[in-house]
Amino acid sequence: MAVSRMILILLAVILFVILAFLPLSVQRHFLWISVIFMIGTFLPFVIRFERRKAAGRELVLLAVLGAIAAVSRVPFAPLPSVQPTTFVVIVTGLAFGPESGFVVGALAALVSNMFLGQGPWTPWQMYAWGMIGLTAGLMRRTRLMKNTVGRCAYGFVVGILFGWGMNLMYVVSVMNHITWPQIVAYYSASFPFDLAHGLSNVFFLALFAKSWIKVLQRFQKKYGLLEQ
Repeated sequence: MAVSRMILILLAVILFVILAFLPLSVQRHFLWISVIFMIGTFLPFVIRFERRKAAGRELVLLAVLGAIAAVSRVPFAPLPSVQPTTFVVIVTGLAFGPESGFVVGALAALVSNMFLGQGPWTPWQMYAWGMIGLTAGLMRRTRLMKNTVGRCAYGFVVGILFGWGMNLMYVVSVMNHITWPQIVAYYSASFPFDLAHGLSNVFFLALFAKSWIKVLQRFQKKYGLLEQ
């Protein structure tokens, strides 16, 4: 377990370095990088179950959750930054742990962009949602995540940080041609959308998180899925 999480954190660091310091390569080869990214996210998951073969139904469960997270984004596309995807990713991390949260977050971005459009933003979205699921999983046993207020606070903060991370994609791509006032203006312009994302996370987590976590943990106990 400890080994898989160390590898997961190391993978997250490596992916961030690639995104932040090789922006031109990401822009030119975003599809290949997205596919490699997706394969890499399963590595810690496989290592986690190194002592036994991960049952097909466990992989199917993650695929279904990833599909739900992806498809739930599509109907809300006309409402900028308002979608249940982040909610599903957070709940997955809380119910099944950081490895599962990371996989579902990355998968949700890749699959949903098959409908909404792939581009250089896809690896960044995969990373951002993956980190949201990873962090939720790492914090799942803390007091913060055991109550509705704490979960909503986490959802609000990561909604803001998600937007800041996506802004970073633009900043690093024009690093040599941008000034600090321009960076501040760019982040300020995106704040209403980031705020909408954070508030929508609060809405979905406040209404549905408790019941979703209960259902997922019931499946986990009944069928022995993704046990810690």
